[in-house]
Amino acid sequence: MNANVYLPALARIAGIEEETRGARAIKTFRIEFPEGGGFDHECGQCAMLSLFGKGEVMISIASAPAVKEYKQFSIMKSGRVTTALHDLDVGDVIGIRGPYGNQFPLDQWKGRNLIFVGGGVGLAPIWPVIQTAVANADDFGSITVFYGARSSSDIMYKADFEELARKAIVQLSVDGAEDGWKGYTGFVPANLMDKAPSPDNAIAITCGPPIMIKFVIQNLQKLGFADEQIYTTIENKMKCGVGKCGRCNVGKDYVCVKGPVYSWAELKTLPQEY
Repeated sequence: MNANVYLPALARIAGIEEETRGARAIKTFRIEFPEGGGFDHECGQCAMLSLFGKGEVMISIASAPAVKEYKQFSIMKSGRVTTALHDLDVGDVIGIRGPYGNQFPLDQWKGRNLIFVGGGVGLAPIWPVIQTAVANADDFGSITVFYGARSSSDIMYKADFEELARKAIVQLSVDGAEDGWKGYTGFVPANLMDKAPSPDNAIAITCGPPIMIKFVIQNLQKLGFADEQIYTTIENKMKCGVGKCGRCNVGKDYVCVKGPVYSWAELKTLPQEY
């Protein structure tokens, strides 16, 4: 990458996968760097994507660190820059700089059971952790993935989940009843309570809409998980990436510098501004 942290490198869109359609459309982009450029990253880190003439946006890196050929980003169409990104085609060039933020402490979790709880596009920030844990399954205990969406047509990574189900325990849910749906019907926090994973020797990692995270954490506590056993990410607060603009602060913390990954024991001491 460039020595100047504010100067993006050029990258090419190598692939686009349409995950969901409609008002909350999600596309997954695979980004390649020309001539082998780019950067390494850790699980939980983000990168700044820029589209010339439109602006830039901080997005979680959704590919595992072991994948060196490309960076993957799953992006919901929600604003000026993300809408412009959704209008791009394979072969188009964008700017990228990073990585930014801290990481999920996977090395500290070795030997523990891992429970992932995701909702909507919030699956993207924890997907690299899931992929890394599954690829190194001998280092961990059981791996369970809860994921929920509004409907079955809103589920991300459908083909990947089919593969994941052969390697981990997968618990999918949709918010409302659907003909032919064989998974859980109801919200993600309710599915979590229904399956009631044990807190013994376990770590829980969650990301999704803020209201989902709130109730997931409450339910994890009801199940006996200690604050130190619960992790989340507030990457939606990250702005410039280098702690200069001040827009990412939560109380005394600049999320770009201290976060975005926090244990609930750390995050609960900060003002509820996220």
